Amino acid sequence: MINLPGRLGLALALAALAACQEKEAEAPPVRPVLYTVAKPIDSVVFGPFAGVVAPRYQSEIGFQIPGRVNTREVTVGDVVAKGQRLASLDPVVTRFALTRAEADLADAQGQAENATATEARRRRLMAGGNVTQAQLDSAVASRDTALARVAQAQANLQKARDQMGYTELRADFDGVVTVRSAEVGQVLSAGQAVFTIARPEEREAVVDIPEDLVGAMPKDGLFTVALQSAPEVTATGKVREVAPFADQTTRTRRIRMTLLAPSEAFRLGSTITVALSRKTAPRVLLPATALLRAGERDAVWVVSEGGDRVSRRDVAVAERSDDRVAIGDGLAAGERVVVAGVNSLSDGQAVRLADKPL
Repeated sequence: MINLPGRLGLALALAALAACQEKEAEAPPVRPVLYTVAKPIDSVVFGPFAGVVAPRYQSEIGFQIPGRVNTREVTVGDVVAKGQRLASLDPVVTRFALTRAEADLADAQGQAENATATEARRRRLMAGGNVTQAQLDSAVASRDTALARVAQAQANLQKARDQMGYTELRADFDGVVTVRSAEVGQVLSAGQAVFTIARPEEREAVVDIPEDLVGAMPKDGLFTVALQSAPEVTATGKVREVAPFADQTTRTRRIRMTLLAPSEAFRLGSTITVALSRKTAPRVLLPATALLRAGERDAVWVVSEGGDRVSRRDVAVAERSDDRVAIGDGLAAGERVVVAGVNSLSDGQAVRLADKPL
């Protein structure tokens, strides 16, 4: 049988054990958290976006008559001068047409000379009363018809000569060949494109920007355009044209920017990066998941200097989007902010930091 002092000691020990267990059960667990370090910035970058250097003016050129390509003397990337021959058609058919036009003119001229002589003879006979007025009028009409046929034959001959010249395709201006659309032996219709020639003196940056970002793009801003192959080589771009509709596949809109005094390094077809940096009031950028909404106020969880506790702090949001917020006031540089699971934390809760900040 247990005596009274022994029973009392056992009861006290059991009470102390229960109190410890209850205390341990009430203590919140140590939560592992992801965090980021607050880094205030004083500028906002719109971009960067990838694009290419393209000509502002370019033309598709082709033969004015149909035919089979006989020669092709330039290809993509070649620099051409005004008047330089680029390609030619087989001239056999047009040469036959020229020979026929020359023969038709000679025949018309012979008939005109004969009709003119007949009209002169009948006019002399008319003066002597040997022919009637009707005969003279007929001779005059025949002469006029013959002269009209001469004019027609001369026009046909000039057309045939022009078409002989159309068998050669020449550059209308100094430029660079950017597209080749025909090969030797190919039969072309009149006006079908053979080459695309660009004017290299006026270049522009062409970029495709997601449609949902176009509204935030400053139309009057001066963008920094850098070569991807040499990022230290830059130029200034100014928006010239914004496509009115988005591409149905990529949902992007094409933006054309005039390059202001670019260096020769910005060759046609070069890959570029376009961005715009703007000065703003100092702010800290955080993922949208770091923001805690408490009634009408915004707050974040800040990790203590020892890295073992979190405390809630009210902040002022300067700008927000679907995936990011800009904190204008409430955070200092270097402070650690929790970026995930903010709705399951409590003030003063013990935490364990991830190995590296996000």
